[in-house]
Amino acid sequence: MLLVELMLSRRPTKLGNALLPVPMYPARAKERGFNQAQWLAERLGGRLGVPVIQARCVKHLPSQRSLKRRERQHNLVGAFTVEAPMPAHVTVIDDVVTTGATGHALASVLLAHGAKRVDIWAAARTPLQKS
Repeated sequence: MLLVELMLSRRPTKLGNALLPVPMYPARAKERGFNQAQWLAERLGGRLGVPVIQARCVKHLPSQRSLKRRERQHNLVGAFTVEAPMPAHVTVIDDVVTTGATGHALASVLLAHGAKRVDIWAAARTPLQKS
C-alpha cells in the first residue's frame, strides 16, 4: 500500500472521470501472476471514488526494457483496444514510465474512442538518459 500512499501524496490536480490501468497481454499477466497497473488503479479508484475502466492489450509484446523509444513505439502499434466509448477525461495508471511510448499508444486509442483528454499518472519515472 506504500505505492498507493505515495501516489496519493502527489495526485494530479485534475483527475479524470475514470482511471484506466495500462493493460497487459493475458499470457504475460498469467506469467507474472498480476498486473501491477491494475492493482494500483483499483486501490486508487477505491480511495478516490473514481471508477476504473478497462482497455485490452491484444498484441503479445516483447519486453520493452532494453528498447529505445522508436523501437517501443513500433512495437506498440495496434497493441491496445477498447470496447466502449471513453469518458471525456481519462487518467491512465501505470507503474513506471520510461519513454512514454506506452502511454502515448494507449492515449491515441482512447482519444479515437471519444476521450477529449488523457493524462498519465505513474508511480515512478525512470531517469532520462543523456545522449
